[in-house]
Amino acid sequence: MGDLLGVAVLGAGHMGADHIRRLDEVVSGARVAAVADPDVTRAKEAVAGLDGVAVHTDPLAALDAPGVGAALIASPGPAHEEALLAAFERGLPVLCEKPMVPDSTGALRVVEAEARLGRRLAQIGFMRRYDAEYRRLKSLLDAGGLGRPLMLHCTHRNVSSPEHFTSAMLINSSVSHEIDAARWLLGQELTAVTVLRPASSADAPRGLVDPQFVLFETERGALVDVEVFVNSGFGYQVRCEAVCERGSARIGDEHTMVVTSRGSAAEEVAQDYLVRFADAYDREVQTWVDVTRRGEVTGPSVWDGYAASVVAEAGVRALERGGRVAVELAPRPDLYAEVSR
Repeated sequence: MGDLLGVAVLGAGHMGADHIRRLDEVVSGARVAAVADPDVTRAKEAVAGLDGVAVHTDPLAALDAPGVGAALIASPGPAHEEALLAAFERGLPVLCEKPMVPDSTGALRVVEAEARLGRRLAQIGFMRRYDAEYRRLKSLLDAGGLGRPLMLHCTHRNVSSPEHFTSAMLINSSVSHEIDAARWLLGQELTAVTVLRPASSADAPRGLVDPQFVLFETERGALVDVEVFVNSGFGYQVRCEAVCERGSARIGDEHTMVVTSRGSAAEEVAQDYLVRFADAYDREVQTWVDVTRRGEVTGPSVWDGYAASVVAEAGVRALERGGRVAVELAPRPDLYAEVSR
């Protein structure tokens, strides 16, 4: 065990428990050394059968547990800022699930804190950058054979939304993935957002604006539109089509098993993100473990997390007030590339 990267997992809910399983069963080179969750019973259930795992209700105690050399933050978004700053104070490399910090003011504090260190410690969990289809599309666009990207058409559908889901969360929780994916695919910042509100579906909970149509503008004149529909009822679907000067490319068409029987054919449709992006999560965490063991930090940076928070806040204002809302970013510290690749 001495050669393995000891990871403190903060949060043992749906996402945290899946990462604990992943670190134990899928990823090589790491082990779960500690876990923290306010619900100690849930934490113990998440690590049942794992040896040598310290269980805490206090995330700071988990960071200080023996054998911890890195942290994976999968707690609710409002707890991320404190955990990130604590990891920085301890010099711990960290993989933080999105949203990095839900509000842009707190996110900027994280950027400034890491910039003061003069080196990166954090990677933000925008896992679509590790999805095989998204990576192929990124390589195609970077190669330039299709010419300059003019538009991205995106679709983001869920079977149903949790009870606590609000209209704003369609943007700052769901569309936050498209925000980062668009910045990464295009290598550009998003500069303005407009949100259109079609008539809500009869299947949407009372008061929830669902679906929504979100339009982003970029710094070099491309447009990105996102249909977000979190109560579609039929499946989890994520698609993206890049329209360029000399061609287009589309990802996200289901390539799953088709069952033909009794004169009909049925195609499987993923029901949640942990199924659709299972390989991406595996690749993301394995890459993080590998580079961390080499003393490196790659992937989406805290600047990417901050930019996503700023754009999402602008989107929520556009939803609530109507009209076009400009995106205003703070000056970028020298530590960060234009858009982390």
